[in-house]
Amino acid sequence: MLKVQQLEVGVSGRIVINGANLTVEAGTVHAIMGPNGSGKSTLANFLIGNTQYQHLGGKVTWLGQDLLTLNAQQRSLEGLFLAWQNPVEIAGVNNALFLRTAVNAHRKYRGLDPLDSADFMTLAKTKAAEINLDMDFLKRPLNSGFSGGEKKRNEMLQLLLLEPKLAILDEPDSGLDVDALKWVAHGLNYFRANTLHAKKGALVIITHFPRLLKEVRPDFVHLFYQGKIITSGDYQLALDIEKYGYQALIDKAP
Repeated sequence: MLKVQQLEVGVSGRIVINGANLTVEAGTVHAIMGPNGSGKSTLANFLIGNTQYQHLGGKVTWLGQDLLTLNAQQRSLEGLFLAWQNPVEIAGVNNALFLRTAVNAHRKYRGLDPLDSADFMTLAKTKAAEINLDMDFLKRPLNSGFSGGEKKRNEMLQLLLLEPKLAILDEPDSGLDVDALKWVAHGLNYFRANTLHAKKGALVIITHFPRLLKEVRPDFVHLFYQGKIITSGDYQLALDIEKYGYQALIDKAP
């Protein structure tokens, strides 16, 4: 689905991604771990089309086409999704209206009829139940006054409603208590069971800690350092990071 080759990305006059390589196939779950400032969030933002980041070299192929020729809206419609590390609050924008507008834009792109308000709310109720999100949150302004856990679950609701082909989640476990983490993990496993197992999608989870990965077992774990992946493995690599820390594994990397 996604192939990143020798990618170089800059921001504010400095190189942040420096020769990154990554291949994501349909039906797989990848975890990207690494110290602060290693470039993980930059990679996510660049892939989704954030224009603050400059392409300096390398290639990114998405479903056989050059991803870099598509703007952010086109990438979203083509099935790329990013759950933000810090979802923004947008006062005055109704959450339900925002979500229905996004869903219908994607449905139109796929050649499907739009959902009216009643049909959308029926669908949203089903998806919200998977992450234990109260339907009252749909009546409020987007993320306004939401706790950290509620914001992250609202991001999961967007994921389940939009059904992207590739979901990139930037630290979906940050700021969550035990209960909120459980429901975010449940949402990801629901997406995995209904999309990934049919090999219609893939997940990339950016995280510092393996606690979420214990609930959503990745097929591949990558250690990201100084703008590129320096070693990869299976779930055991996440456990090694938890046990020994980043630096010990960075020192052992080829």
